[in-house]
Amino acid sequence: MTKQLLSYTSGTCDKPLIGMTIGDMFDDTVARFPDNDALIVHHQGIRLNWAELKEKVDEAARAFMAIGVERGDRVGIWSPNCAEWAITQFATAKVGAILVNVNPAYRLHELEYALNQSEMRFLVTANRFKSSEYTQMIQELAPELKLSAEGQLKAQKLPHLQGVINLDDEKHPGMYRWSDFLEMASQVSAEDLADLQGLLQFDDPINIQYTSGTTGFPKGTTLSHHNILNNGYFVAESMNFTEQDRLIIPVPLYHCFGMVMGNLGCMTHGAAMIYPDEGFEPESVLKAVAEERATAVYGVPTMFIAELEHPNFEQYDLSSLRTGIMAGSICPAEVMKAVNSRMHMKEVQIAYGMTETSPVSTQTASTDPFDKQVTTVGRTQPHLETKIVDPATGRILPRGEIGELCTRGYSVMLKYWNNEEATRKAVDDAGWMHTEDLATMDEEGYIQIVGRIKDMVIRGGENVYPKEIEEFLYTHPSVTEVQVTGVPDKKYGEELIAWVKLNPEADDVTEDDLRTFCKGKITHFKIPRYFKFVEEFPMTVTGKIQKFKMREISIEELGLDDI
Repeated sequence: MTKQLLSYTSGTCDKPLIGMTIGDMFDDTVARFPDNDALIVHHQGIRLNWAELKEKVDEAARAFMAIGVERGDRVGIWSPNCAEWAITQFATAKVGAILVNVNPAYRLHELEYALNQSEMRFLVTANRFKSSEYTQMIQELAPELKLSAEGQLKAQKLPHLQGVINLDDEKHPGMYRWSDFLEMASQVSAEDLADLQGLLQFDDPINIQYTSGTTGFPKGTTLSHHNILNNGYFVAESMNFTEQDRLIIPVPLYHCFGMVMGNLGCMTHGAAMIYPDEGFEPESVLKAVAEERATAVYGVPTMFIAELEHPNFEQYDLSSLRTGIMAGSICPAEVMKAVNSRMHMKEVQIAYGMTETSPVSTQTASTDPFDKQVTTVGRTQPHLETKIVDPATGRILPRGEIGELCTRGYSVMLKYWNNEEATRKAVDDAGWMHTEDLATMDEEGYIQIVGRIKDMVIRGGENVYPKEIEEFLYTHPSVTEVQVTGVPDKKYGEELIAWVKLNPEADDVTEDDLRTFCKGKITHFKIPRYFKFVEEFPMTVTGKIQKFKMREISIEELGLDDI
């Protein structure tokens, strides 16, 4: 009897893990490439080479020490993409402070939770972003600021918060201005900074990122230097990055995609970090690529779709592009073809992961066949392991069977901050991170994500995976985007609804047309009962579709609340 091949792989590599702190690696890069472009921020008109960036990072690090920040203290940053974000990231790493990434979209309740749950001592904040007035919101939570000396806050609602550093040019009562904060660096010597940096260990926690919190309160994923430095390095290694590369980073820095895969991927290779705007604007990306002769672009598929569909797309020369990463969801084949040809990104790669794994666990290679690039999330990253298990029993499944994807290795988080119970649920005794994603592994080790355990729809006793139906509906010539979820049903327990975005020329397509398209091509119980035509989908700030919101809206509109 032939033994079945199990769904387990490990990523092999001839390059060792980096055994350094982020601060030491940063200094090493500066020494190697001092005159190379390091940070270019279009909307601020800022251009810095690595030597100039080091001056600003070390200045901010000494300023943090001057206001009393110590190793292990939590320092938050609440801001859209800007130069100060990157400077704060590298400066806190140099002093061993744990950077807490605060979602730019947070409102009062979420902000208060993150500040208190992380026991944050200092917060670096923008004045505002889009419709959010950050300064006003902080003043509402801590009215004591108006009567406080800088760095001496004692707020009833925010008992741990000691000081706020505002990036605005205008002075706000009780808050440091960024420029005034930096002047305090003169109180601390370069030797003192070097002494503190020398005490740090690469396994120290250095970053807290709050998960989206779609169920209950957000959890503070706690990551070490070793976690994120190596992940940024190996993601960029897969793209064959060198000091000649120039990466456009339109994804939010507060998320791993921006600060790890972007900033740390560039830093470990001496490549240029380019921020086209404070938030995602498709034309800002196209403009930055053309002006900076960029070699790579990051984004989720919806971002690439927006860039390709922009009316001024043809005005920009994108011929310098070579590679990049699409993550967040599988890229439809037609979009991948357009990115390969019209954007010249023939080596673009798909990456998969989660915040808890720093983030990337699997990645396609530039040499992978086209079908693997559009149907899988690649193979296991170097120095990591992947297995697919039966969610009920935990046993490893044979290749080709659907189960829960688990990952193990240097990238798995240290813990959820101050939440032992959630940590135990996520990471088992053998060190495996349970992703709650449903996946399959083929004979060659390529992994296909088929959905979330919680997204799986059980219709009349049949397990239905929305992603399979989405991939089929994408083949309809009039469908630009589609998302499928479940809604309650009296007879079958659950039924399917497809939210569909049509291309502009296809406004005459109906529900019946789509049903007819499905008949005879997919099993009858996989054909959505309901269709909803939309212009956009509910999304997180990082561009991920929020299926739970789709479900809530659909239930209300279809009058299914009583089921």
